[in-house]
Amino acid sequence: MSNQDANDDAGERVEQMVLLTERLTELVAAQAKSFETHRPLDAVVHGDEIGRLANLYRHESARVRSDPGLVSQANLTLRRRLVRATEAFDAVLARQQRAVNAAKTVTEGLVRAIAEEVASQRQKGATYGPSAATAIAPATAITLNRRA
Repeated sequence: MSNQDANDDAGERVEQMVLLTERLTELVAAQAKSFETHRPLDAVVHGDEIGRLANLYRHESARVRSDPGLVSQANLTLRRRLVRATEAFDAVLARQQRAVNAAKTVTEGLVRAIAEEVASQRQKGATYGPSAATAIAPATAITLNRRA
């Protein structure tokens, strides 16, 4: 392969990685916005595409890490564009993580409040007449999944 072919291949690879990174950034930002605006069901709209692109991104990133020569021959402008796209992607991932953690905290609080209310309702007994005994419902376990 000639030096020009290697440069063209590296440039094409970097260009494709930039496009992939920018698309992932766009989708993850939309997903983060869904969580931030308390519309988590909207976050799943592009879930399949995000999963597919994230897997491709992971695969390509691993290839470049193991063989930097795959992109080193691309022109400097393209490589800088990839660096900027990657930085933007990292920032959006951090934003998404904060949004997901906030949604998780709210959800856990709601589940805990519901569980406490159910438990308090079950402990209230009913008596009828002066000699009636208080009936206390049997205790039941409520499990909270902390990894949700």
